[in-house]
Amino acid sequence: MSTSGSTYGDIHRYEPARESTAAAIAIVLLALLEIVFVFMFSWGLVSGWALTADGNMFLGGLLAVVFIDLAFVLAIYRKEFLPDVMVVKKRRRKWEDLYVRGDQADGEQVESADVWDQVKRAVYPYYKR
Repeated sequence: MSTSGSTYGDIHRYEPARESTAAAIAIVLLALLEIVFVFMFSWGLVSGWALTADGNMFLGGLLAVVFIDLAFVLAIYRKEFLPDVMVVKKRRRKWEDLYVRGDQADGEQVESADVWDQVKRAVYPYYKR
Protein backbone atom coordinates (compact mmCIF):
# COMPACT_ATOMS: atom_id res chain seq x y z
CA MET A 1 0.00 0.00 0.00
CA SER A 2 1.45 3.35 -0.96
CA THR A 3 0.19 6.88 -0.97
CA SER A 4 0.99 9.80 -3.20
CA GLY A 5 1.28 12.35 -0.38
CA SER A 6 4.44 14.36 -0.36
CA THR A 7 4.08 16.41 2.80
CA TYR A 8 6.43 15.83 5.70
CA GLY A 9 5.38 12.83 7.78
CA ASP A 10 3.11 11.12 5.22
CA ILE A 11 3.51 7.38 4.86
CA HIS A 12 4.92 6.72 1.41
CA ARG A 13 4.98 2.91 1.55
CA TYR A 14 3.57 0.44 4.09
CA GLU A 15 4.07 -3.31 3.84
CA PRO A 16 2.67 -5.36 6.71
CA ALA A 17 4.84 -7.88 8.52
CA ARG A 18 4.76 -11.54 7.54
CA GLU A 19 4.36 -12.88 11.10
CA SER A 20 5.29 -16.43 10.23
CA THR A 21 4.88 -19.27 12.71
CA ALA A 22 8.34 -20.65 11.94
CA ALA A 23 9.91 -17.34 12.94
CA ALA A 24 7.94 -17.31 16.21
CA ILE A 25 9.11 -20.84 17.01
CA ALA A 26 12.71 -19.90 16.15
CA ILE A 27 12.53 -16.87 18.45
CA VAL A 28 11.18 -18.98 21.32
CA LEU A 29 13.90 -21.62 20.86
CA LEU A 30 16.64 -18.99 20.62
CA ALA A 31 15.26 -17.29 23.73
CA LEU A 32 15.40 -20.58 25.65
CA LEU A 33 18.96 -21.09 24.43
CA GLU A 34 19.72 -17.54 25.57
CA ILE A 35 18.45 -18.36 29.05
CA VAL A 36 20.66 -21.46 29.19
CA PHE A 37 23.76 -19.50 28.15
CA VAL A 38 23.04 -16.70 30.63
CA PHE A 39 22.58 -19.28 33.39
CA MET A 40 25.89 -20.95 32.46
CA PHE A 41 27.67 -17.58 32.44
CA SER A 42 26.19 -16.61 35.81
CA TRP A 43 27.05 -20.01 37.30
CA GLY A 44 30.61 -19.68 36.00
CA LEU A 45 31.02 -16.28 37.61
CA VAL A 46 29.68 -17.48 40.96
CA SER A 47 31.73 -20.70 40.85
CA GLY A 48 34.99 -18.86 40.20
CA TRP A 49 35.73 -20.16 36.71
CA ALA A 50 37.27 -16.78 35.89
CA LEU A 51 40.17 -17.40 38.30
CA THR A 52 41.93 -19.66 35.79
CA ALA A 53 43.09 -18.66 32.33
CA ASP A 54 41.04 -21.33 30.55
CA GLY A 55 37.94 -20.59 32.60
CA ASN A 56 38.26 -16.89 31.86
CA MET A 57 38.39 -17.59 28.12
CA PHE A 58 35.40 -19.92 28.45
CA LEU A 59 33.37 -17.20 30.22
CA GLY A 60 34.37 -14.71 27.53
CA GLY A 61 33.18 -17.15 24.87
CA LEU A 62 29.90 -17.68 26.71
CA LEU A 63 29.36 -13.93 26.92
CA ALA A 64 30.03 -13.60 23.19
CA VAL A 65 27.54 -16.39 22.44
CA VAL A 66 24.94 -14.66 24.64
CA PHE A 67 25.17 -11.45 22.61
CA ILE A 68 25.29 -13.24 19.24
CA ASP A 69 22.19 -15.23 20.17
CA LEU A 70 20.46 -12.02 21.24
CA ALA A 71 21.41 -10.44 17.90
CA PHE A 72 19.78 -13.33 16.02
CA VAL A 73 16.60 -13.03 18.11
CA LEU A 74 16.36 -9.30 17.41
CA ALA A 75 17.15 -9.72 13.71
CA ILE A 76 14.44 -12.35 13.24
CA TYR A 77 11.96 -10.24 15.19
CA ARG A 78 12.72 -7.12 13.12
CA LYS A 79 12.52 -9.02 9.84
CA GLU A 80 9.35 -10.99 10.51
CA PHE A 81 7.25 -9.00 12.97
CA LEU A 82 7.82 -5.29 12.25
CA PRO A 83 6.13 -3.66 9.23
CA ASP A 84 8.19 -2.00 6.51
CA VAL A 85 7.22 1.67 6.55
CA MET A 86 8.72 4.45 4.45
CA VAL A 87 7.91 7.95 5.70
CA VAL A 88 8.36 11.13 3.68
CA LYS A 89 11.18 13.16 5.23
CA LYS A 90 12.34 16.70 4.78
CA ARG A 91 15.20 16.84 2.32
CA ARG A 92 18.14 19.07 3.07
CA ARG A 93 20.80 20.15 0.64
CA LYS A 94 24.28 18.89 1.40
CA TRP A 95 25.95 22.28 1.18
CA GLU A 96 23.56 24.05 3.56
CA ASP A 97 24.30 24.41 7.19
CA LEU A 98 21.52 22.85 9.23
CA TYR A 99 21.17 25.65 11.76
CA VAL A 100 22.36 28.90 10.14
CA ARG A 101 20.78 30.56 7.12
CA GLY A 102 22.89 32.57 4.72
CA ASP A 103 21.65 35.92 6.00
CA GLN A 104 22.48 34.93 9.60
CA ALA A 105 26.06 33.82 8.92
CA ASP A 106 27.59 36.95 10.49
CA GLY A 107 25.49 36.66 13.66
CA GLU A 108 23.35 39.33 15.31
CA GLN A 109 24.39 42.64 16.82
CA VAL A 110 23.81 42.63 20.57
CA GLU A 111 23.06 45.86 22.40
CA SER A 112 24.52 46.19 25.87
CA ALA A 113 21.05 46.94 27.28
CA ASP A 114 19.62 43.73 25.80
CA VAL A 115 22.29 41.46 27.27
CA TRP A 116 20.65 41.24 30.68
CA ASP A 117 17.25 40.42 29.12
CA GLN A 118 18.84 37.68 27.00
CA VAL A 119 20.52 36.18 30.08
CA LYS A 120 17.20 36.22 31.95
CA ARG A 121 15.44 34.48 29.04
CA ALA A 122 18.19 31.87 28.80
CA VAL A 123 18.06 31.09 32.52
CA TYR A 124 14.32 31.44 32.91
CA PRO A 125 12.59 30.52 29.62
CA TYR A 126 9.12 31.65 30.73
CA TYR A 127 10.26 35.20 31.35
CA LYS A 128 7.48 37.66 30.50
CA ARG A 129 8.35 40.71 28.47
